[in-house]
Amino acid sequence: MDYYENQHSQLSKRMGKSPSIPNATRYVRRYLKPEKNPVTGEIHDPGYDCIMEIWWKSREDFENSQKIIGSQERLPAVMADEAILFASHANPVCSVVEYDSPMGPNGEATHVELKYED
Repeated sequence: MDYYENQHSQLSKRMGKSPSIPNATRYVRRYLKPEKNPVTGEIHDPGYDCIMEIWWKSREDFENSQKIIGSQERLPAVMADEAILFASHANPVCSVVEYDSPMGPNGEATHVELKYED
């Protein structure tokens, strides 16, 4: 966690690239703590300790960002840093389709609001 937070997530800043993830609106690392499955009573290790999320406003922003991150200008530094952090470069990249279930006290839909600190 320390290397991810203090080195890898700051790589672009150290390279003088700004923003670090072009057109992203949010960059989140979620560190996993495996818990007991309530059905089986077992604890399963998923094989990784962190899920990283990057949010974009549009598919176009995502695709443009991928091109910049994978450019020959950035790629050598990214790959060298990832060799320290990850077991391999075979990390899955996925997009998600999200569905929210109504969780309000009377069955209302819930909403998440993205706010920026001052």
